[in-house]
Amino acid sequence: MKKKPAKPAKSNRMSGHRVKFPPISEEMKQWSAFLESELKSWPNISTRSMFGFLFFYRRGATFAALPRTRGFDSPSALIFKFNSMPPALQKQAQADTRLDASMKASSKGWFSFELRTEADLRDALFWLNHAYEVATK
Repeated sequence: MKKKPAKPAKSNRMSGHRVKFPPISEEMKQWSAFLESELKSWPNISTRSMFGFLFFYRRGATFAALPRTRGFDSPSALIFKFNSMPPALQKQAQADTRLDASMKASSKGWFSFELRTEADLRDALFWLNHAYEVATK
C-alpha cells in the first residue's frame, strides 16, 4: 500500500490558532517609551493601544506600532507601514540587516525593525519618520 505524502505543517495564522507574541524586555519597554514620547510630539498624531502594542496614526492613517508588553516577530522589534516605499528608500531597506528579510522584496506593507542596541534608536526614528511622511499620501 502506498503511503500518502505528508501534508506540510500549517502556520498558526492559517490554522486559526492565535499567534503568540513574545514578552518584551525591560530594556525594550524603555526604548518603546522613548520612541512613543518622540512620536507623540509630531503633528497630527493619534494613538490606540491594542493587544500589548501602541499603534500610531497620522490623520487617521496607521503608520507604526510599538511594543508595550509584547513583541512582534521578536521581543525587540517595532513595525512601520508603507503603502508604497520610494525606490531609493527600498534600496536602503534591502541593505539594512535589522529589517525583516521577508519584507525586503516588497515596497509596501508592514516592515519589522529589530532594535539591538540603544544606538539603533536613531535609525528606528529614521524609518518611523519616513513611514510618517508618506502615511496619508
